[in-house]
Amino acid sequence: MAARKSTKKPNVSADELKTFYRDMLLIRRFEEKAGQLYGMGLIGGFCHLYIGQEAVVVGLEAAAEEGDKRITTYRDHGHMLACGMDPKGVMAELTGREGGYSRGKGGSMHMFSKEKHFYGGHGIVGANVPLGAGLAFADKYNENGRVTFTYFGDGAANQGQVYETFNMAALWDLPVIFVIENNQYAMGTSQKRSTSSPDIYTRGEAFGIPGEAVDGMDVLAVKEAGDKAVAHCRSGKGPYILEIKTYRYRGHSMSDPAKYRTREEVQKMRDEKDAIEHVRDLLLSGSHVTEDDLKAIDKEIKEIVNASAEFAKESPVPGPEELWTDIYADVAPQNA
Repeated sequence: MAARKSTKKPNVSADELKTFYRDMLLIRRFEEKAGQLYGMGLIGGFCHLYIGQEAVVVGLEAAAEEGDKRITTYRDHGHMLACGMDPKGVMAELTGREGGYSRGKGGSMHMFSKEKHFYGGHGIVGANVPLGAGLAFADKYNENGRVTFTYFGDGAANQGQVYETFNMAALWDLPVIFVIENNQYAMGTSQKRSTSSPDIYTRGEAFGIPGEAVDGMDVLAVKEAGDKAVAHCRSGKGPYILEIKTYRYRGHSMSDPAKYRTREEVQKMRDEKDAIEHVRDLLLSGSHVTEDDLKAIDKEIKEIVNASAEFAKESPVPGPEELWTDIYADVAPQNA
């Protein structure tokens, strides 16, 4: 694959570049394995892969701090891995097993980790946006200096509840970063056919919310924009919008043949804009690694992913008694 050549030196260290490469490769290989398991019938229902969009979450997680929150839609496996959730638990949940993060009851769209401050995967388009503002409201109320990353797509950006949330977030100066992962096709309709404005982030201007468009195929650009947005929110200036222009290589879900675009278009993006190959080129051209070093990283990642698949296969299917757990919060009344 012939990745684009960089015209400037990266403003990050060699170790950071290696971490970006490894983290994006983990997401890529994990999603490829998930696609295989879906084809084998081990993952039921819907399965939305993140292949091609890896730089978005890896770049933004590099800008986050411990205690920051994230909430997203159903294309969420990459977000889980980027914030440090165990691949074994994620894959087990995808396959509906007890070893999963929601003990096999949530699947792809309803997976959570309190420890990693990951508040889902949500199956209703745009419904997570007001929830993200609610998380940010709690942080402001508690004065803890935390920031919430609220992810949604270009299709969800046309939902009315998004703009109701923009209004509230601006009124209350909430520390929330609205991340529009614009992969250009929503489910299967191009942005040009579905969205009146070419730059979606500018819609925040009506509410006084600043924002910018970012090259979502360049993890360094995403990290830089993320740092700026985080600093804005932590300083008490209210919400910020990042429209990260990215591209998914697969269909909307595993059941989507993606006939609304040409194979040539997808291949051109892979050849010229692939985020992983971009960092690979930076590492090699900067003499930070050798080809053998990269092969060793790939081998390590494949072993992790294969182990997650084996763990999922060996984990038992939850029994009927599991239906009665997690119904009520295990919290005692304040005056008890």
